[in-house]
Amino acid sequence: MPIIDMKDMLQHAYDHGYAVGAFDLVSLDFLEAILSAAEAARAPVILSLAESHFSYFDVELIMPAVERAAERASVPVAIHLDHGASPDSAIHGIKLGCNGVMIDASHHDFSENIRITRAVTDTAHACGIAVEGELGYVPGVEGEDAERHPDQLAYTTPAEARAYVERTGVDFLAISVGTVHGRMKGKPRLDYQRLKQINEALAIPLVIHGGTGLSDAQFRRLITNGVAKINYYTALSEAAGASIRSSASTRKGNSYTNLVKDVRRAVGSEVGSKMRLWGSAGRAAEVLARCQAWTPVEHLIIYNLSGGNDPEQAEMLMTEGRRVLGAIPGVREVVSGTAARENAGYRYSWLIRFCHPKVIDSFREHPDHVAFADQLFRPLANDRISIDYLIESDARMRKPEEAREQKGSHISTRALFRKVLF
Repeated sequence: MPIIDMKDMLQHAYDHGYAVGAFDLVSLDFLEAILSAAEAARAPVILSLAESHFSYFDVELIMPAVERAAERASVPVAIHLDHGASPDSAIHGIKLGCNGVMIDASHHDFSENIRITRAVTDTAHACGIAVEGELGYVPGVEGEDAERHPDQLAYTTPAEARAYVERTGVDFLAISVGTVHGRMKGKPRLDYQRLKQINEALAIPLVIHGGTGLSDAQFRRLITNGVAKINYYTALSEAAGASIRSSASTRKGNSYTNLVKDVRRAVGSEVGSKMRLWGSAGRAAEVLARCQAWTPVEHLIIYNLSGGNDPEQAEMLMTEGRRVLGAIPGVREVVSGTAARENAGYRYSWLIRFCHPKVIDSFREHPDHVAFADQLFRPLANDRISIDYLIESDARMRKPEEAREQKGSHISTRALFRKVLF
């Protein structure tokens, strides 16, 4: 499966001296443009959804398209929640399908930033999700990002960066060395000595927010000093806007489809140029070979109620289970059902989708699951079978000995025999 572990992806970039682009998308045109450019460049890519942009689209509607597009890709893809505003935002992003999350508590004081970020890291790591924190502050200077990032520039210090990473456990760190969200007035002046010291102190992938407006030489120096992820949006937005204005002035008719006809080409051209500049172009095959595939898990339970068939009791159990279990971090979906045939060996079922195999353990140990299982489910369902399945969606990511024929379906399953959860 071309969705791969984001920590593996960025560690590969860090170890091999290139950077992966995290391109914020705000529409299907952006999504298709970013992935088409990645395919053409044979580059790993991060599809980034910034919470600060959620007023432009319904994230719950667009995420299935993002996930499906990533699964169809032949290049390695990660899906990232950018600038999550709270722990709840991060948990929601995981539930929707992000396999990397950023918690942005950089506007808080140092201690509060650590407290908030640590809470997210503990939860996300139990779900197998990589976490990006931010230390220092990258403001917006002009345009739409000025309103979304209004505070003053605050530089990251090497000493605080080391303490922050040690105390939060983040996998990547977004730092402030002179960039801004949006397009800077005048020539950006970056503090490379500060960046070098931070890189030497941490030795983890570093992240730059606010890449628009930097020169080719500035990007290269950032990457040389440990930057493995570059967030990029403003230039894409400007390219899309310029394309629409050009279409309005040169084409007959001002229909929506005429105006946006060339947006994908314009955005894709900008994405592709940055992939080549940042060194990710041509890296897809080695990343796919060396990085872990992102493999969700389905937990299946079939059961009968103790004492026979009681429809009201069964409905109560299903309703409460969907409510309680669906809220546990790492659970993406809870589906309950009743056998289609009256003579079925097992009358009822649960299908619980986990985002990652690590959730098997964190789910079992979560206090809400323990209470539901011990106090409600087990007393009513003594006769039950439980099994966990890894979901395989593409033979490209499997070893030859694991490949199997897929008949009539994009998805097959492979069992993980684990202890019964319920």
